[in-house]
Amino acid sequence: MTVKRVALLTAGGFAPCLSTAVGMLIERYNETNPDVEIIAYEHGYHGLLTGKYFTIDQDARAKAARLQLYGGSPIGNSRVKLTNTADLVKRGLIQEGEDALKVAADRLVKDGVDVLHTIGGDDTNTTAADLAAYLEDNNYHLTVVGLPKTIDNDVVPIRQSLGAYTAAENTAIFASHIISESRVSPRMLIVHEVMGRNCGWLTAYAAKLYREWLDEQVFVPSVGLDRAHWDIHGIYVPEMHMDIDAESKRLKTIMDQTGNVNIFLSEGAGVMDIVAEMEAAGQTVNRDAFGHVRLDEINPGQYFAKRFALALDAEKVLVQKSGYFARSAPSNKADVQLIKGMVDLGVTCAFEGKSGVIGHDEENRDILSCIDFKRIKGGKPFDVNLPWFKQMLAEIGQA
Repeated sequence: MTVKRVALLTAGGFAPCLSTAVGMLIERYNETNPDVEIIAYEHGYHGLLTGKYFTIDQDARAKAARLQLYGGSPIGNSRVKLTNTADLVKRGLIQEGEDALKVAADRLVKDGVDVLHTIGGDDTNTTAADLAAYLEDNNYHLTVVGLPKTIDNDVVPIRQSLGAYTAAENTAIFASHIISESRVSPRMLIVHEVMGRNCGWLTAYAAKLYREWLDEQVFVPSVGLDRAHWDIHGIYVPEMHMDIDAESKRLKTIMDQTGNVNIFLSEGAGVMDIVAEMEAAGQTVNRDAFGHVRLDEINPGQYFAKRFALALDAEKVLVQKSGYFARSAPSNKADVQLIKGMVDLGVTCAFEGKSGVIGHDEENRDILSCIDFKRIKGGKPFDVNLPWFKQMLAEIGQA
């Protein structure tokens, strides 16, 4: 396939892979065919609909490797669903009566794009799937190649999403700072709220990394520097039922013995119960363009902190959210290696005219593949029966 012009876009929430992926895509095209023109739509599908894009000039090509040093996305993100017509009209991105998929397809044709690279999570890539299907059904000759990013690591059937390793590492670093607050007051309760709407992978893996860090530390119990004060005492993820009464009794014993309790709480744990309680009370629960509950307005960490604080007789409560700290970090070595392999295959598929999402296919022996968009979906649950997770729960007395 002849490729003359390539477009990039990043979409959805940030993850610690976007800037690196953009930089590596630019580098890979420089290596394979430097004559290919590259543009980047500003703020994802928002820029695609409005026609706003950056041209990747020679200076950007020469300095593309520097993008690996930064978090976030240099080309900007947004949350736009091309099939949510009402929301798009309300935001002024399309006119009443227009089909956003046609607007996007026509814009790609007008801009002379042969290949579109989408970098995002399940929402971004299901939107890309809608666009790819529309292009195919309406005889637009254009290739769409997605890269899977999400700190939740919850895209089916992809083994490891880009950015999740880095997010977990930085979530653990964040915890190592806030848990030092455990001795600021007697009977201290710390709730570390971790991102993860439907999937507890980030909470669980960050807890694992944090406790591995604890294993490397030297404690001095005789002056109060005791591992018990620094350890995690409760880990709660959406895939596990939370028996608040039973956990309150268990944690009360720890509080009485240790003088503090530290909790890792996935923001999605127990959310449906909170939503049901709010709606039963006649409160409005706001949702985004994809129908997701706006978790920042519900504040799961505060909700459970109040419940536990009362049961534990906590004198002081600290709720801290690590999400923005973790998701905006630059890629770590594990993610850089993962991104490089996916980018190389993604560019190869682009030249072959093969559309799909790049990832290690869990349904096909974990082979790095170009996976059909129709097979991509979100909501892959964290496996709470993994040996390392069960062992961790047993070690903290939660099993």
